[in-house]
Amino acid sequence: MQRILSFRNHVLAGALCALLLASGPAPAHATSKEMIELQTQVQQLLDMVQRLQSTMDTRFGVLQHLAENTADDANRMKATVEALQQKINLQGDATSGKLDANSGQVQSLNDSVDELKSRIAKMDKSIQDMQTQLQNIQNPPSAVAPGTAMPGAAAPAMSQTPPLQETFQAGVRDYNAAKYDVAAGEFGDVLHYYPLDDLAGSAQFYLGEIAYRQQNYADAIKAYNAVLEGFPGCPKAPAAQLRKGLSLLLTNKREAGIRELRLLIQRHSQTPEAAQARTKLSGMGLKPSAR
Repeated sequence: MQRILSFRNHVLAGALCALLLASGPAPAHATSKEMIELQTQVQQLLDMVQRLQSTMDTRFGVLQHLAENTADDANRMKATVEALQQKINLQGDATSGKLDANSGQVQSLNDSVDELKSRIAKMDKSIQDMQTQLQNIQNPPSAVAPGTAMPGAAAPAMSQTPPLQETFQAGVRDYNAAKYDVAAGEFGDVLHYYPLDDLAGSAQFYLGEIAYRQQNYADAIKAYNAVLEGFPGCPKAPAAQLRKGLSLLLTNKREAGIRELRLLIQRHSQTPEAAQARTKLSGMGLKPSAR
């Protein structure tokens, strides 16, 4: 463009000089024929300048049109990127919803397994009672001297210890029925009377779940920590670590929550909870591993 403008300026300057020469006093030896030829050349130069100006205007219009098209393309690209970002956000929200739904299904499956274990334990107890009765029938007790206390007439039990399986299952049923206060008392009895039993860790986990459902995430984190620290071999440990990580994220402790989910993947990589942790991290745009 600069070259074209420079050329145009030179041509205009030449044309003006030619006009000045043509309009000035003619030399004594100049003839009318030469003057006509000079005027013709000047007119040709002026025509060339006009054509050049027209060409420059046309090209400038083309460049302006291209610039406008480029701006329109940039605006359309921006709108496309914003729409794509919104779609990604919506997909992330949908993924979080599916994650919560899958977590509930896994929890229901675990509850069914616990109930099945309880039924098996009841059947074992019934079989043991039947065996005891058969032994009593086969070996009846001998006569007892007057004044001697009968074996079956023992004093009432000193402590009213609730039965383990029945108490735990009652807590699970009340938890599923959203009777959280009642369920918390029943799980608390399991922890109080049977602190070393395998079900004590599960009872502690359900106390965390009650707090989680009530959105009391601080107490939920404490309960999940009690499972992870006091019952590391508990089958509920992966679920406790997953819930702890989610609780930390819900309380705006992002780094701690991410660290907990990655630790879950490292410790229990083949569990459904680890799969849920991977999905959650991917939805946040993060890798399952810190590396």
